[in-house]
Amino acid sequence: MSETKSSSNSWMTVLEWIAAILVAVVIAVVIRTFLFAPYEVHGASMEPTLDGEELLIVNKWIYRVSTPEYGDIVVFHTAEERDFIKRVIGLPGDRIEIKDGKVYRNGIALNEPYINGPMNEGTNYKPTTVPANSLYVMGDNRNNSKDSRMIGPVSLNEIVGRADVVVLPVKRMRLLPGDPVATADPKAPATTSLAH
Repeated sequence: MSETKSSSNSWMTVLEWIAAILVAVVIAVVIRTFLFAPYEVHGASMEPTLDGEELLIVNKWIYRVSTPEYGDIVVFHTAEERDFIKRVIGLPGDRIEIKDGKVYRNGIALNEPYINGPMNEGTNYKPTTVPANSLYVMGDNRNNSKDSRMIGPVSLNEIVGRADVVVLPVKRMRLLPGDPVATADPKAPATTSLAH
């Protein structure tokens, strides 16, 4: 009789462990699919904010409950079948222009303390208005970044989420939303081409 109880208890313990493991796997899949995902950064397009070999946690649900903001660092899908990471410079309806290496949003030059030096002298891009449901994104390393200047505005449907935390390497672990946001540069003149 005691052998039967012992055998039954062993099976119950095994079943409890299996159930716990299955629940943990389901929770992990739900979190990974809908809430947060790890992403590795490769390349220098976001220097100095990101050095190019970090592991980030990307918040995948944030834009289901709120809208992107200037300065957000976002991960998005591209036609090249790989994901890019860039900073939000323009929101839907914004007019973006690059004149003599300076970025203007709605005719106002931006103060961008996070970039890796100024753009090459004489860099100009025609004004563009960000379409509905799209973002204008740029890398912080302006002279070494494939971004909306080349690929155009990014559809919100292609946005994976917002990069929130650097987790590796440990010495560079930090929250990303605290990065400075592009604001008007009081020393720069407004651009004169404001026609829509």
